[in-house]
Amino acid sequence: MKASVYNIKGSEVGSVELPEALFDAKRNDALLRQIVLGIEANKRTPVAHTKGRGDVRGGGKKPWKQKGTGRARHGSIRSPIWRGGGTTHGPLKDKDYSQKLNKKMRAKAVAIALTQKMKDGRLLFVDSLPMTAPKTKDAKAALGGLAKVKGFAELATRRNNAALFLLSGKSDAVMKSFSNMGNVMTEETRNANPVDILKYRYLVVVNPEASVKLLASRLESK
Repeated sequence: MKASVYNIKGSEVGSVELPEALFDAKRNDALLRQIVLGIEANKRTPVAHTKGRGDVRGGGKKPWKQKGTGRARHGSIRSPIWRGGGTTHGPLKDKDYSQKLNKKMRAKAVAIALTQKMKDGRLLFVDSLPMTAPKTKDAKAALGGLAKVKGFAELATRRNNAALFLLSGKSDAVMKSFSNMGNVMTEETRNANPVDILKYRYLVVVNPEASVKLLASRLESK
């Protein structure tokens, strides 16, 4: 498989060879769903927390004697049936929602997501982003240039989740240049995951030869 490579002005400058295992993977919705839900679960931080009858203050003394008052018997004002009492079976922040995800399954899910982007025509390969200093102006100019590529016009106009840029290596200048743009996300290729790939409308792979090599190594690793 071959795909065209463009520069930030939207001009075709070459091509890149793509492994079929990454960009023509067999569809597996069950696997993709399992990995996406697992990643989302691992990001989850439990916040909701309630107190049981043993956690709330007060209630050390019996409200009234057991018999002779004509009222129902009670042992503590912190019983769940009392106002201000503890909560029965409420949510606890100690709950662990994390899931163990197999590396090979994660890599396969990334390949499935990449294949879907490829088939939808929303995958763009860019030779480089020559930014030496963090400037939002340069980032906007790059988006404007890439929007000239056929099928990617919304890169410059879409307000939410426009594009995910995968970088072959860490680049503070590029990441900071796009950081002020809420519709774009930058990430290193080695950290690519199906959640982010599917979340954004377009996927832009920078330095495709190096990036594809990194993705392929994850899929082939044991």
